[in-house]
Amino acid sequence: MTTVLIADDQPLQRLGFRMLLESQDDMTLVGEAGGGAEAVRLIARLHPDVVLMDVRMPGLDGIEATRRIVAAGSRTRVLILTTFDLDEYAYAGLRAGASGFLVKDALPEELLSGIRAVASGDAVVAPSLTRRLLDAYAHRLPTADTAERTTTPPEEPHPGITLLTEREREILTVIGQGWTNAEIASRFHLAESTVKTHVGRVLAKTGSRDRVQAVILAYEAKLVSPS
Repeated sequence: MTTVLIADDQPLQRLGFRMLLESQDDMTLVGEAGGGAEAVRLIARLHPDVVLMDVRMPGLDGIEATRRIVAAGSRTRVLILTTFDLDEYAYAGLRAGASGFLVKDALPEELLSGIRAVASGDAVVAPSLTRRLLDAYAHRLPTADTAERTTTPPEEPHPGITLLTEREREILTVIGQGWTNAEIASRFHLAESTVKTHVGRVLAKTGSRDRVQAVILAYEAKLVSPS
């Protein structure tokens, strides 16, 4: 049974989500919050598996609420809900530690599938959409030209990167390029179960919460260049 909390300042939006969740035998709604601060408090008390987090809320917004939930070490996974699929707040939410994002007008089955995916530890953002999102906001990441023009010493490589084997580094690179497990298996002539093992090791060694965070790391480590 997957426990879910809804954080949205619009009562009608919460009602729609509530009705959808209550129609599922494998999901239980444990609480509702009308703002980010209330969501943080309820999550600390109720420990839901997943929180559906709106971005724009009065007071503490969904981005800062996500950051606080993750910083507190909560096991609750955050699914960001946005109005537009390339909303800049979605990028900020992923950087804050959210496990993925969906647009609010997603089909009911897409939302339910996303909740289940996030609850199981997977990323809910489709690989192609992840690539679009990161490409759209790639200007936020330092480029080689920028590094050459600054007197600030280059940052040390992410410690998790140095722990990866050559194959795991290759896996992280193609994850950053938006490849699915099936595509990786075909490219490297591996069984999908083996790919899942490699992906799991990459996530563990790099400290990535999920596949989305691994994609962001691949960009920041310059294993992948924006198109």
